[in-house]
Amino acid sequence: MSYDTIARRYARAVFEIGKEQKNLAQLLRDLGDFSRAYEGSEELRMVLSNPLVDESQREALIKELGGRMSMTETALSTLRLLAHRRRLAALPDIVRQLETLVDEDTGVVRAHVTSAGPLSESYLSKLQGELERSTGKKVVITHKQDPTLIAGIVTRIGDRVIDGSVKARLDSFRESLLGT
Repeated sequence: MSYDTIARRYARAVFEIGKEQKNLAQLLRDLGDFSRAYEGSEELRMVLSNPLVDESQREALIKELGGRMSMTETALSTLRLLAHRRRLAALPDIVRQLETLVDEDTGVVRAHVTSAGPLSESYLSKLQGELERSTGKKVVITHKQDPTLIAGIVTRIGDRVIDGSVKARLDSFRESLLGT
């Protein structure tokens, strides 16, 4: 189920509160940590989404987990509100939307680089510098490997894709042969 509309609304509200309280980075970190724990634990999801669990017990569990994770009061309040409104399932989408808002606010773009094999740190650093020059913004690179590319790299920044893989070139060559 897609929670895009809900996630945008909550993320915008959390973003504004974080900016106002000047703890946006910590708030994002706290909600991200809880989101990963929530996504990673089926038991936690079952307990927090079960309508038979009393709301006070659900709130106590969130407070205890938040205490263990050293969360800010704003993050705890956000989680309690989401639990009360039965919107915790939207938390991963909220965190993704919040990350996007924070990136836009700080002038950061995220580049997703996929390569056929491992890339050296020096290559990634050089690529980051080139991408920063072309975008005019600070670039954060996440790298993953996909052996089906055969060789080369694919770089995705937002909705822009720069495909320098051998697989793409072979596909293009095949299409041109089939077209003649």
